[in-house]
Amino acid sequence: MSGAAARPGRTPRRGPDPRAEEFLDHLRVERRLSANTLDAYRRDLGKLDEFSGKRPLADLDTGDLQRFLTHLHRRGLAFRSIQRITSAIRGAFAFWQAEGLIERDPTEGITVARALPGLPRYLSPDEVERLLAAPDDSPLGLRDRAMLEMLYATGLRVSELVGLRTTDVVAARDDTPGYVTVIGKGDKERIVPYGDVAAATLEVWMAEGRPRIVGEGGPRAGSSWLFVTIRGGAMTRQRFWQIVRTRGEQAGIPRRFSPHVLRHSFATHLLERGADLRSLQQMLGHASISTTQIYTHVTEERLRRVYDQHHPRARRGGS
Repeated sequence: MSGAAARPGRTPRRGPDPRAEEFLDHLRVERRLSANTLDAYRRDLGKLDEFSGKRPLADLDTGDLQRFLTHLHRRGLAFRSIQRITSAIRGAFAFWQAEGLIERDPTEGITVARALPGLPRYLSPDEVERLLAAPDDSPLGLRDRAMLEMLYATGLRVSELVGLRTTDVVAARDDTPGYVTVIGKGDKERIVPYGDVAAATLEVWMAEGRPRIVGEGGPRAGSSWLFVTIRGGAMTRQRFWQIVRTRGEQAGIPRRFSPHVLRHSFATHLLERGADLRSLQQMLGHASISTTQIYTHVTEERLRRVYDQHHPRARRGGS
């Protein structure tokens, strides 16, 4: 999620926010905080500064601050870390109000509810591209790439992905897309389509990678598992978690994430591009659409950002 857009008619700052520096000076001189504590305050305000697009921090309103806190959670910060950052922000705005720099303290209207952790974490499209490009062209690299592509293309649960057999996959033909048949929660069967890129990656794995792992005539040759291990068996969920972590590090993604984050990315990116909730529910295998509705925060926040960025009277001071 990108930072908040600059207000019309205001040029974004370059360099440290002078009012933030005044607050830090106050903490150092008046409250005599340690250097380590001051550094923590500076880092916390720096996160808000980056998110705001270098707008003057004291000009931010309650809506800006609430979106910032939601942004922090979605990027994977722990609840206690968000609480600490919120405390730093409250302190800064209280100081600016006491100094007469602002009339009203916008932090009075923000909340740090424990309900926030219910929002799904997901990768950006750029992070997904880097992740999918991380495996090499070795047999195991071809397998890992095919697994990651299929996971992102279908939104399967990890147990469903590692449990796929070769007979569960139907290749694309003419105008008919490829699809996989899976048995999900409650032993319910569903069909999930996948796209051309995943199809091509899977084809390379089946033609070049898998035969080199299972061999010919040996005990592994008859394995029916789609993503077979070097021992000829099915991959465990734990092993795939390790693969995702390793490939994420190779891709330079700065935070650790689980395979489930790719499932969330699948759902989030579909909704951002106009998919409807009912279709998404069927692809994800949710028994109730209320479970799928957790992803509506994506479209709501995106619409809010579009409105704030483009409507001439979305913010005070706009022309």
